[in-house]
Amino acid sequence: MADPRTSRPALDLSADAVAITQAICDVWSVSGEERELADLIVDALADAPHLELIRDGDCVVARTNLGRDRRVVIAGHIDTVPVNDNLPTRFENVDGRRWLRGRGTVDMKAGVAMQLKLARELADPIADITWMWYDHEEVGADRNGLGRLARNRPDLFRGDFAILGEPSNGQVEGGCNGTLRVELRATGRRSHSARSWVGVNAIHKLAPALERLAAFEAETVTVDGLDYREGLSAVGVSGGIAGNVIPDEAVVVVNYRFAPSRSVDDAIAYVRAIFPEYELTVTDAAEGARPGLDDPLAQQFVRAVGAEARPKYGWTDVARFSAMGIPAVNFGPGDPMLAHADDERVDCDEILASERALRAWLTGGA
Repeated sequence: MADPRTSRPALDLSADAVAITQAICDVWSVSGEERELADLIVDALADAPHLELIRDGDCVVARTNLGRDRRVVIAGHIDTVPVNDNLPTRFENVDGRRWLRGRGTVDMKAGVAMQLKLARELADPIADITWMWYDHEEVGADRNGLGRLARNRPDLFRGDFAILGEPSNGQVEGGCNGTLRVELRATGRRSHSARSWVGVNAIHKLAPALERLAAFEAETVTVDGLDYREGLSAVGVSGGIAGNVIPDEAVVVVNYRFAPSRSVDDAIAYVRAIFPEYELTVTDAAEGARPGLDDPLAQQFVRAVGAEARPKYGWTDVARFSAMGIPAVNFGPGDPMLAHADDERVDCDEILASERALRAWLTGGA
């Protein structure tokens, strides 16, 4: 098989959104390796007279400056999780539908592709638009390219409404759950495993925590009319130094996905209350975002694209916009259940339908 990291020709944004999706998916851009794709995006938009281009690392911003009364920010990340023998992309037919299969097709290069096509073609939208394509979304929040851009150029985030192209099956998903990752640490005393009664086994001391996690029942919390399902899960366990030593330390990593009605501090307090006997270390945390669907622009968008408003269970960067006072929703092609899967694939008709809906709203045709 050819090396999927082979350099690609220039992006042709006059092609349809499906072809653009395939082209950018076949450009290797695992988190930390987005430069080639960022370069291709800049080259593809460089001669568009209606766009001002700005670059911050491997984050590319393209915006109109038409003096409109309103400004919409439309964003998408260009990185993917690691490839697992699922590049280059390929088309397949399933149940009479045409799918594009491969890493990034769902999360979220189909959304980016339709955005790139519209950015190139919409010279006279009804609102000024700031397009943002950013790096490092699929890793820790401290490396997120949108967060870095907000720190370096907060002026670029002026807007009345924001749309993030995360996969939502072509529907509108309001807000997002928050996320918290913590380490629960148990300590013991080392000894030779042949004399295990001399030591205290730290791994065994994790058993109560694992039992509580296995028995946890996810709560559904209604926030502004949308039902957010929470989750509390063990996502990693470590401990032990050798096959003949009783371990004196063991750690279970726990991920709590919490409704946007809770703050990060609320979430930490909640987890501490469940595991009071363990040393708890927070390793990553991000606030959720309330739906924001009571905003008139958000309501207009939902009506215009003919979508059904739903909750977003996973964390997305709508939370960053929400924190800056900008109502934001998720809207993009692709089934979130297939994100990061080895058989990741997107319905080609859904890409085209999502692009048509967004185009209609941005041109006043809806």
